[in-house]
Amino acid sequence: MAPRRTARHRAADPPGCRRHGLRPRGGRPELTRDTDVLVLGGAGVDTIVYVPELPLPYADSYMIDSGIRTRAGQTGDFVALGLSALGLRTHHLDMIGDDPEGELVRALHRDRDIPLTAVPQPAGTKRAVNLVAPDGRRLSLYDTSRSHTDDRLPEPVVRALAAGSRHVHVSLTQPCAHALPVLRETGVPLSTDLHDWDGENPYHEPFAHTADVVFLSAAALKDPERTMRGIVERGRAEVVVATAGAEGAFLLADGELTRIPAVVPRAPVVDSNGAGDAFAAAFLFGRLSGEPPARCALYGAVAGAHACTVPSTRAEAIGRADLLARAAEEESAPTAARPA
Repeated sequence: MAPRRTARHRAADPPGCRRHGLRPRGGRPELTRDTDVLVLGGAGVDTIVYVPELPLPYADSYMIDSGIRTRAGQTGDFVALGLSALGLRTHHLDMIGDDPEGELVRALHRDRDIPLTAVPQPAGTKRAVNLVAPDGRRLSLYDTSRSHTDDRLPEPVVRALAAGSRHVHVSLTQPCAHALPVLRETGVPLSTDLHDWDGENPYHEPFAHTADVVFLSAAALKDPERTMRGIVERGRAEVVVATAGAEGAFLLADGELTRIPAVVPRAPVVDSNGAGDAFAAAFLFGRLSGEPPARCALYGAVAGAHACTVPSTRAEAIGRADLLARAAEEESAPTAARPA
């Protein structure tokens, strides 16, 4: 059950919230520059199915002894969770349905004390099915019927929350695409995650060319360096990071491409779901703490490795003390960031 909202809480709502029928949920909203990171979009629910292998051979049926579980947590939720676990004051804004899945999202934010401003989504809360193999690889099936190209986050709410934040992280969703011009007008630094962009799909380009920090996966890139430098040349990015799983990551900063070694997980790898979100959250933690890009990427590698040891059925992120301790160990090891 949601906590009772007093007149003091209502008075603290962002300008435009009451006018648009919106209510921040999950904790007290931070509406001055006290908010470290505003996360836009990426709220939803995943159903996790552990399968014997991927690709999954055709069969009439499979017996899933590990269970089939539904839990809140898509890319924006996991970034917000990771940022909050590292001590950053985080606010999440997205479109959420008035349905059981939406209540799971609200409950996750309530339980973790992460303020959530929920814009009503008539089509329902976004959802997906993740098939996870024994080696941790995943296949995600996204239900695109829960969103429409004209979905929009109310401009007054976006402006108010962005103006109260040190940084904004933008998910790769249609409502966020519409919000990009408004966000740029606020002057607040932006980051985004292009996920498995192939370097050519035009949908990703406004995100890639508007953000100051760009994350993406190298999995679909024929030439990661070329794509990364293209992002810098055509847009505003100061830093571009392409994660490469067990191969580490590529970091482009100040015109120099550096290879960031992978961090060996401390426990068996069980699930790669959320590793990229954990990387982004820890990188942003370093950036907002004033660390140089290479150390931010090291933080990301540590957090990503930790995420691979956590089953998808649990929403758990590395804490600040563990992150800093493991990063210090990695820095003292013989291997270090090197030219790509």
